[in-house]
Amino acid sequence: MRRILLLLAASTALLLAACAQNVRNDSLVATLNAYGSAVRWNGLESGLQFVDPEVLKAHPPTDFDLARYRQVRVSDYDDGSGPVALGSEKVQQTVRISFVNIHTQAERSIVAQQVWRYDEKAKHWWLESGLPDIDKH
Repeated sequence: MRRILLLLAASTALLLAACAQNVRNDSLVATLNAYGSAVRWNGLESGLQFVDPEVLKAHPPTDFDLARYRQVRVSDYDDGSGPVALGSEKVQQTVRISFVNIHTQAERSIVAQQVWRYDEKAKHWWLESGLPDIDKH
């Protein structure tokens, strides 16, 4: 009987761990989709709500940065490769972002390396790498 109880307890622990992992993965997918939609339809500046608060505190965007983000419209956001685990609490995702300068109508693309961190306490994924540098060549 004791063996059955131990087996049941171990099975329950594994099931709970798997459920927690599924919740974390579902949260990641929802966050990545929400971020992609936000920057695609509302502009790069809208991505600030996804940036890790500690990163924003240490490196707040300047007025010039915000003006540059308002100067472009995202025309394509391709996250084709999907996220890659960097450990249990971090993932990296490579995305190609195409945008059009609203003044010149010139289009260009950048490749952004995003690092996302899971905050266990808040049960939330944060963009640790910050918003993309749209002045990269």
